[in-house]
Amino acid sequence: MKKEETIRSPHHEELRKDLIQRTKGDILKCFGCGTCTASCPVMRIDNKYNPRKIVRMMLLGVDVLDEDFIWLCSTCYTCYERCPQDVKLTEVMDALKNMAVERGYIHGSLKKQIELLGEHGRLYAVGEFDNKKRMRGGLPEIHMDNKNIQGIFKISKLNKLLGKDEQ
Repeated sequence: MKKEETIRSPHHEELRKDLIQRTKGDILKCFGCGTCTASCPVMRIDNKYNPRKIVRMMLLGVDVLDEDFIWLCSTCYTCYERCPQDVKLTEVMDALKNMAVERGYIHGSLKKQIELLGEHGRLYAVGEFDNKKRMRGGLPEIHMDNKNIQGIFKISKLNKLLGKDEQ
């Protein structure tokens, strides 16, 4: 069986250094004990999400930014609480997601949520039934006006991230 080698290109080394900087070196404290993975509720459901493996891959210079598994972290902070080295793994995963978005990678489900926010100003449309129920409870009606949201999208460049032309 041929052993695969990890090729650390300047690009991968740049990503590694960027992650180390964003986590203030926190990721370097990991000694790979696996406590994070053993206590992760997501890992119990989907073994593609393996926090220890993800950290190792990044430290070895493997580019994981276009992988779906970095988006599976539920930010429950269980790994954060149980890590014997006090690695703030939830923050590491957030940093990876931010790095991915900055490089144009975005998970399909997150992209859909952003599109829904742009269309409705929320993740779901508020219908007549919802507004009648709100008014009976003494709450104001919700109008589905997304003009302010579109302004935010333009300023924050979310349209560009979604691959849409500026409107």
